Amino acid sequence: MDDANNEQKGMKMHPSILKVIEQKNAIREKLSTIKHKIGVYSAKGGVGKTTVAVNMAYALSSLGYKVGLLDADIDTPNITLFLGIEGPWDQHYPLKPAEKDGIKVISTAMFIDDARKPIIWRGPMIGKMVQEFLDSTEWGTLDYLILDLPPGSSDAPLSIIQLLDLDGFLLVTTPQHIAAINTIRSGMMAKRLGVSLLGVVENMSEGDARGAKEVAEVLQCELLGKIGANRKFAELSDAGKIPVIEDGAIREEFISIVKKITG
Repeated sequence: MDDANNEQKGMKMHPSILKVIEQKNAIREKLSTIKHKIGVYSAKGGVGKTTVAVNMAYALSSLGYKVGLLDADIDTPNITLFLGIEGPWDQHYPLKPAEKDGIKVISTAMFIDDARKPIIWRGPMIGKMVQEFLDSTEWGTLDYLILDLPPGSSDAPLSIIQLLDLDGFLLVTTPQHIAAINTIRSGMMAKRLGVSLLGVVENMSEGDARGAKEVAEVLQCELLGKIGANRKFAELSDAGKIPVIEDGAIREEFISIVKKITG
């Protein structure tokens, strides 16, 4: 309707803009059976975005929600390692997510022969793969789709913001000041592009959540919670076990976080 109105007013859109609008409308229709879409994000690498995304998904699932996990870290996919799931996977179209403990999962790791092989792709290929995941995956009906985003502010997060109607970003930081500064940058980018900030989580917290407080204050968003520095957490993740399932204290931390989001 808007496009028709623009034509009536003599306003012509550039073909590339029209193409993006068409792609976005097609993806909106394709993902209409997914109620909520949440990106887990930070400009800083190594803060534990995948850890948070995976355990959030399991916490939501434990509350009775139908959940999907999209590994949008295209060239360094880790979610299948965290979940301890292995192929072979069906690589025919439409793409079928793997399923673990009732959670649907898609990752570039499902389309390479050897996890040790580097994925050396330029930006356009990364953006195209993100689009394929959004446009060609049969997710079915979901309450939540959690997107584990790569660090930085380049092709993958930009493609997702451009093509997908996100409910918002959950930001992840650690206590260090430099991590907080970079997380603030990612939050500023999201705000500039019109995406809501659901709040910030501090991973590997040492007690006072000083990094997350800094982020929350600057971005004026909610401090959703902190995940304590816990050696058992790393040991369970490395073993392909889910901390939320294996440890009651960790489960309570994540349940508290996801209840704030679902609320």
